[in-house]
Amino acid sequence: GAAGAMSGFSVEERAAPHSAEYRLFFKDAAGRYISPFHDIPIYADAGKDVFNMVVEVPRWTNAKMEIATKEPLNPIKQDVKKGKLRYVANVFPHKGYIWNYGAIPQTWEDPGHKDENTGCCGDNDPIDVCEIGSKVCSRGEVIRVKVLGTLALIDEGETDWKIIAINVEDPEADSYNDINDVRRMKPGYLEATVDWFRRYKVPDGKPENQFAFDGDFKDKAFAVNVIKGTHEHWKALIAKKTDGGEINCTNLTVSDSPFCCGQDCAKATVDAAPPCKAANPIPPEVDKWFYYEKN
Repeated sequence: GAAGAMSGFSVEERAAPHSAEYRLFFKDAAGRYISPFHDIPIYADAGKDVFNMVVEVPRWTNAKMEIATKEPLNPIKQDVKKGKLRYVANVFPHKGYIWNYGAIPQTWEDPGHKDENTGCCGDNDPIDVCEIGSKVCSRGEVIRVKVLGTLALIDEGETDWKIIAINVEDPEADSYNDINDVRRMKPGYLEATVDWFRRYKVPDGKPENQFAFDGDFKDKAFAVNVIKGTHEHWKALIAKKTDGGEINCTNLTVSDSPFCCGQDCAKATVDAAPPCKAANPIPPEVDKWFYYEKN
């Protein structure tokens, strides 16, 4: 709760963290339930290209938490693969996620749209963000970020943009205005980021991931453009101009959206979820490290 007070958003947990039933619901400043996907504005400050970011995974943690795009109110839940809760492996020298990881609300990578830059379709999710500031954020925190650049991951044939950004509250935020500032101020971090995305699925028996542009980062202007494109795709989705398939578009604030619902319906969704419980222990195998030759 307290962490979100700055931005006016807060969170409410249901069931036990690290269980399949776990859900983290969002509330606005007035305590009304909302969707973090559809109801948190994309811009914190449109004039300055400062965006809101929903933190799904705090840095150094392993649980693959994500906005549940297919559920009403889109709470954060833990990803499940083959019936098992998903944790990302520690691929030496990386401990869990090496940035605060999350998404920009009101964006959608349309799987029916072929990206003109990568030649691949979208991954059906809000656009991903790696936040590189020094503070370790908490799950569900809504922070304001300055966009610096982007990496184009090709994940199993889909375009999966990774936006590089920094929390505007970071003590050094003023020194970061474009992707080259990251190279200068945090040498090795961008290379580590490519390495992380290349190899994080290898422990699951998957091949290394590929990148568009030979794994080069694109600059701020390019990144902001990509975000704006995904915002247009979201607008079409929420207005029912694009068929979103299984995506749940229930929202409380997009007044001209056919999916807009009232607080009673939102509260019923949260009330139907199991009550909050103490966190389950993280399985011991999550602490394992994987070592690979660098190619």
